Amino acid sequence: MKFIIPIILFLNCIVAFCQSDIPYGKNTEIGKYIKINDVKLYYEIYGEGEPLLLIHGNRTGIKGWEPQIESFKKKFKVIAIDCRGRGKSELGKDSLTYIQQAKDISVFIEKMKLDSVNIVGKSDGGIIGILLGIYYPNHIKKIVSFGANMQPDSTALYPETIAEIKAERIYAEKMLHKKDISQNWTIEYQRNRMMEFQPNITAEDLHKIKVPVLVMSCDRDVIREEHTFFIYKNIQNANLSIFPGEVHGVTRKNPELFNSTVEKFLTEPFKSNSIRFE
Repeated sequence: MKFIIPIILFLNCIVAFCQSDIPYGKNTEIGKYIKINDVKLYYEIYGEGEPLLLIHGNRTGIKGWEPQIESFKKKFKVIAIDCRGRGKSELGKDSLTYIQQAKDISVFIEKMKLDSVNIVGKSDGGIIGILLGIYYPNHIKKIVSFGANMQPDSTALYPETIAEIKAERIYAEKMLHKKDISQNWTIEYQRNRMMEFQPNITAEDLHKIKVPVLVMSCDRDVIREEHTFFIYKNIQNANLSIFPGEVHGVTRKNPELFNSTVEKFLTEPFKSNSIRFE
């Protein structure tokens, strides 16, 4: 019994050490708004050095990047942004699309005068990162795209994921019809409708990307492994990383693995096909 209390105290210290006191996503001391394409977008900046822009997934905002901001801000100027309708950013009047969000980020990069910026995107953020590489490559140095899909069908996603997205869209639609105010059903509907029918990025689109891209996923992800390989094979300057035994939430569940892999790609010279057999 005398050993139990010290162990508990030790474990509590570890938990406290791992958690940050900084309210990422709601940091009133440094958080700012910027008007982009008729909507106010919220962002936070941490650290100094080469600019690194983080683009979150569909269900989260800046807060979801906490383990990454804590790590990357030691070496980079980390810029974390809430995309339309997520976190503290406005949704706007238009339907939520990946193309619109890519336009938002492109204008943000221009307005913030971010020359030679690195992009790290997870899930929906990974899709947006790919779209930036296709349509808005100016000022982008490297792109990390984790857990992204180029199509919304079963060639990219597992049937269970597709069914879940559709069910959540239908439920949100039902709650909107009932005029329920328990939560923001408009953004829930928009989010799921976007995932249900978008994106629609072809192999020919991927061929347009010239900047180096790290295509990442896990072998227990919601994205089919063969689809991740499809993305990798159709980008001229791409590296591939598939984590064994990890899931879509690896950024939170095993941030050390994710962060170290991303940092290595961003800080070292790009390894092209020319050295495949060396």
